[in-house]
Amino acid sequence: MTLWDVVPGIGKVVQTNDKQRFSFNEERTHIRANQGHSIEIDLGYASAIPPETLFHGTTQQFVEIISREGLRKMQRHHVHLHVDEEIGLTVGKRRGKPVLLKIRAIEMHQAGYEFFVTPNQVWLTDNVPVEYIDFP
Repeated sequence: MTLWDVVPGIGKVVQTNDKQRFSFNEERTHIRANQGHSIEIDLGYASAIPPETLFHGTTQQFVEIISREGLRKMQRHHVHLHVDEEIGLTVGKRRGKPVLLKIRAIEMHQAGYEFFVTPNQVWLTDNVPVEYIDFP
């Protein structure tokens, strides 16, 4: 028996979530969030080569500290990055006036930083040093 059978509507939640935040295992006996965990968990993602550029949406109030310290994962497992500029801006809009940061991801990768990509195309890394961030 699968979760799909036992929990009414769970399949619809997974299929219709606008950000595709959840996924089932192959047997549909377990469900999990694709990213955004605040507790220690093995996501099981293989290391991946990122595209040349990724984006991170933030707000104006954090730009100064990011310009000094880079992007840190804070209470999360990873820093979240996106291929799509519009998604990055949408993330930044959640807390105020958005600022879109351009991340030179392939340069980071070539310098030895590790990246992962989730099933819903969110790119993850442990941190982004200032030298790889282009500020607007």
